[in-house]
Amino acid sequence: MKQILNNLNKLAKDKHIENKKYFDKLKKKQPKNLDYIMQDLHDAEFKRTDCLQCANCCKTTGPLFTLADIERISKSFRQKPQQFIEQYLRIDEDKDYVLKSVPCTFLDSENYCMIYDVRPKACREFPHTDRKKFYQIADLTLKNVAICPAAYNIVEEMKKKLPL
Repeated sequence: MKQILNNLNKLAKDKHIENKKYFDKLKKKQPKNLDYIMQDLHDAEFKRTDCLQCANCCKTTGPLFTLADIERISKSFRQKPQQFIEQYLRIDEDKDYVLKSVPCTFLDSENYCMIYDVRPKACREFPHTDRKKFYQIADLTLKNVAICPAAYNIVEEMKKKLPL
């Protein structure tokens, strides 16, 4: 895991143009069974990937916090939503709530999430490789292959399984 993580940014950069062309083609002509294939690739990858060995997503990026996320997390902290916002969040250039800083405030020294049971939707769904209508999130996936070794592996397997 450490080996690929150390090289992930370079690997993702080297594959970026190839991946961009692939996803451009995919948007134009989606295979009928794409979501099923992606679910299979996602499941197979996460049988061999232990996120606790990596946590690069938590160390290098922050999730968007929806109002529902803020309500749920602040309730678990026995805080008012506004207190949670003031303590942990800021509004970014897209007018979304995000963490004030990375690595994530809620990541402990052993890569465990201290709010795992109430974590934001964006964290629960990351790296989004099993999302329905996968072809619609090409830009997000291109970013995620540089962050998540599992997303990188899934896209590489996808290109083999679905040559376009």
